[in-house]
Amino acid sequence: MERNSICESEIIVRAYDTKDFDSINQLNKLEEWGNLVVKSGDLKKAWSHSNVTYIAELDGEIVGYVRGLTDKYITLFICELLVKREHRGQGIGKMLLDYVHQLYPKTRMELLASSTSRTFYEQKQFRPFYGYRKTILE
Repeated sequence: MERNSICESEIIVRAYDTKDFDSINQLNKLEEWGNLVVKSGDLKKAWSHSNVTYIAELDGEIVGYVRGLTDKYITLFICELLVKREHRGQGIGKMLLDYVHQLYPKTRMELLASSTSRTFYEQKQFRPFYGYRKTILE
């Protein structure tokens, strides 16, 4: 478990537990990530099948999370990174990313960013690359 001080409050990064899912789903609702909220049953299964699942907690409240997949040697793919809106700008997102990357230091970290999160990743020295997305129905 990693502990860091931010704004005189203690942020704890810890492994996901199934009891955390309702709080994660609530964060998704607040962020208006409708696709994840509508598919909450599938998302819960995705969390149980992912091998990178960590929570940022402040005074017992879940204020952020990261979910990803890794082969442990080449690729660490971040599926979702979310920090509760009122806690952004305090280093929590960076803390989560740094934490998981330190667990798998041989990997390159990859992720998809939205137009609103692009600046965050660029400030953290991520470089842009092009990718594609397709569902089975497309």
